[in-house]
Amino acid sequence: MSYSTQNDPQLDLNTLFPFPLDDFQYNAIGALNEGKSVVVCAPTGSGKTLVGEYAIHRAVAGNRRVFYTTPLKALSNQKFRDFREVLGPEKVGLLTGDISINRDAAVVVMTTEIFRNMLYGTPIGEVGTSLEAVEAVILDECHYMNDRQRGTVWEESIIYCPREIQLVALSATVANSEQLTDWISRVHGPTELIYSNFRPVPLQYHFCNTKGLFPLLDNTLKKINPRLKERKGIPPQRGRNRNDVPNLTAVISHLQERDMLPAIYFIFSRKGCDRSVAEVRHLSLVNEAEAALLKKRIDAFVAASPEGIRPEQLEVLYRGIAAHHAGLLPTWKGLVEELFQQGLIKVVFATETLAAGINMPARTTVISSLSKRTDDGHRLLKPSEFLQMSGRAGRRGMDIEGYVVTVQTPFEGAKEAAYLATSKPDPLVSQFTPSYGMVLNLLQRHTLEEAKELIERSFGQYLSTINLIPAQREIEIMQAELALIETQFGFQGEQNMALLEEILASFGKIYERLREERRLLKLLQRQAEDSRMHQMALTMDSTPLGAIIGLRGKHVPTARGLEADPIPAVLVAKTPSSGQAPYFLCLGRDNRWYVVSSADIVIVQPSSQRLNVDYLEIPNIPFKLGQCRKGDELTVAMAQHIPNLTLPEPPPEVVIQQEQVERLELELDAHPIHEWGKPNKLLKRWQRWAELDEMIQERRTELEDDLARHWQEFLALISILQYFEALDELKPTDLGQATAALRGDNELWLGLALKSGIFDDLDPHHLAAACAALVTEVYRPDSWTRYNLSDDVENTLGRLRGLRQELFKQQRRYRVALPIWLERDLTGLIEQWALETDWLELVANTSLDEGDIVRMFRRTLDFLSQIPHVPHLSETLKQNSIRARHLIDRFPINEAVD
Repeated sequence: MSYSTQNDPQLDLNTLFPFPLDDFQYNAIGALNEGKSVVVCAPTGSGKTLVGEYAIHRAVAGNRRVFYTTPLKALSNQKFRDFREVLGPEKVGLLTGDISINRDAAVVVMTTEIFRNMLYGTPIGEVGTSLEAVEAVILDECHYMNDRQRGTVWEESIIYCPREIQLVALSATVANSEQLTDWISRVHGPTELIYSNFRPVPLQYHFCNTKGLFPLLDNTLKKINPRLKERKGIPPQRGRNRNDVPNLTAVISHLQERDMLPAIYFIFSRKGCDRSVAEVRHLSLVNEAEAALLKKRIDAFVAASPEGIRPEQLEVLYRGIAAHHAGLLPTWKGLVEELFQQGLIKVVFATETLAAGINMPARTTVISSLSKRTDDGHRLLKPSEFLQMSGRAGRRGMDIEGYVVTVQTPFEGAKEAAYLATSKPDPLVSQFTPSYGMVLNLLQRHTLEEAKELIERSFGQYLSTINLIPAQREIEIMQAELALIETQFGFQGEQNMALLEEILASFGKIYERLREERRLLKLLQRQAEDSRMHQMALTMDSTPLGAIIGLRGKHVPTARGLEADPIPAVLVAKTPSSGQAPYFLCLGRDNRWYVVSSADIVIVQPSSQRLNVDYLEIPNIPFKLGQCRKGDELTVAMAQHIPNLTLPEPPPEVVIQQEQVERLELELDAHPIHEWGKPNKLLKRWQRWAELDEMIQERRTELEDDLARHWQEFLALISILQYFEALDELKPTDLGQATAALRGDNELWLGLALKSGIFDDLDPHHLAAACAALVTEVYRPDSWTRYNLSDDVENTLGRLRGLRQELFKQQRRYRVALPIWLERDLTGLIEQWALETDWLELVANTSLDEGDIVRMFRRTLDFLSQIPHVPHLSETLKQNSIRARHLIDRFPINEAVD
């Protein structure tokens, strides 16, 4: 079901947008007017937001409402300001967790998390407004679904959103936009993909090295510029000489000379940004008029917010150069953003976060490195990361073309840059992850079966189902081979296969026994042979010439194997050898001369059978073991007189073992397996059948596990919640309802701490510090502060240790990897701030950057702001959380929206 558009007001697009629209914008507007949801996939800066703006104007004109969701508070604040300028303050509201302005307005801007929480229909989503009369929801930066930590919020929002509300998903280009659209169509309703790779401001890619600034690509824009190719015969260097890397001043000079400013210069570390600002502090990139405007704006800011300035970057800001990263104060970053948008800042050195949504387009983006350090190690940029940063280049209505400049580094050059510039974007993947809050909120409104149905509608489930197709095809191929083998057997069905398996197993058992008995027989024969050889060496020392002997062994070419019959022979001569034992020259009854060792003589006949060999002439034969020559006419008579040998009986143990082998051979010959066919063929065929059957079962299990993965995670969380009595069977208890009303990385941990009663009697400044410990994530282990926690807070956190250890234990048991923060080392900062310590003094007593302090304090503020709305907590705790919030929420921590 789609939203009815029969009574939609007819809007004059020429009045709304007094400039020509692109085809994809017309197509998106047409799809919305047909009552469909849309996925608008287009490059950064191409005008996707206009589609959302149209949905807003249409709703306002029809006295209906629109929600505009963004991934970032800063982006929400920016959109709030933008829409108020166009529509007027009374028509626009803002909801970002701890800020609520005009929440019943026709257009409400909010973070995507707020919208998702509203859809739960439980206390966590009670923000003073509802979905009543909401016609459309705009999901800005929808490609944030790829975000590892927060991507699940977008999936949940799409799954839970009522089908009668139109979705306007605005996304950067991704490889699988068709899959995203098809998924939304399935879980939400009719949805049309509006795809465009057209950029209104085309991009030109350049590469900078010590020789200058060059086009990166050839005329086809598909291959590297031939001038930048590494010369043949010169092997590529992994660690290039640092002399190949252009210095920062040279890069900026190239940009200035070619009128390519203003530029965003992306550097993947805060320190790198600050070092770059210091390195070019001698440059001035503004003219006199711009310098005068800059001075006026900056002086006004310094007068109004003396604590908000960055002294080491103030002087260079007057010259049109700035840094922008998460370590800076939000107020300072806001000033930089404002000045850059006004064209007064010419170069801003920024971390990658600037590419994510903030409206700061530039004529040029410079990407300083094509690789970065991540949690998974040092790696090349992904194509989508490169495209996201590149997309900031080219200002619509201001630039004829935008420029993307990549720079030679010690590790990457033009080859890597050309690869990224010509690569297609990455596909969206699912980051859907059940949480304690999700479980508790769904179970408050849904049965377990309904919750399962919602979980199985995730984008991850959709992608898994699609990925099943080749895997299923593989299974079908194996099943076809399985059926062919069954046909070759001449039957079908599990019963016949079981019978054959039993017969083959019986045959195999006897066959394996026979193999073992044959092995033992060979071992006994070898032992008997070794004993004989030892004895023969002693015997041959005293054996006279003319003795009748039997030859068999490795130096007897006509009788090498143990199974061969010994050759009757007469001993003619003994010769010295290279070793201690002599060699023996023998004439065989086959009229052949042999040179052998005692190891080749298996029997010596009694001395009564000796022949006279004195008259035999020794042949001309090399006395080397293994030599064999045919005798002549003179030796024939002697050979004919050599008698037959009387062979000794084998040792008794060899005879017994031989009989055992023969018995098993007869048993195999009489086995019923022969009625089915040749045993070897049957066995090979059966082994292949069993192998295929096992592989099919394994693949099916893998596929089923993959499809059920999210649901199994959901059930694991239920088990943990039941263990801590947050669920009574499937009904949330008081603890469960309190936990469900909380937002955080691990809602159960927050709920357990608050419901424990341990925080109830803390003073407001102590409560602020204790709450900070529960929500602060330390990214650098070497961070420090000179402020120690008070004994009251230390004791409080100490009382949580047992609870935390038990939660760790249960999460390990069920393989749940959710963080359980309890930060003690840095939270003394919050306590001091709540006691009205001066900001500059606070900053001087910690290794944290100002931006990190603000982020830590704002996370604490967000948590404190939730507590008054959590059910089943003590009134004292709720009141103290309000007081604690007031102690912390002052400049520069508080967020200025206007």
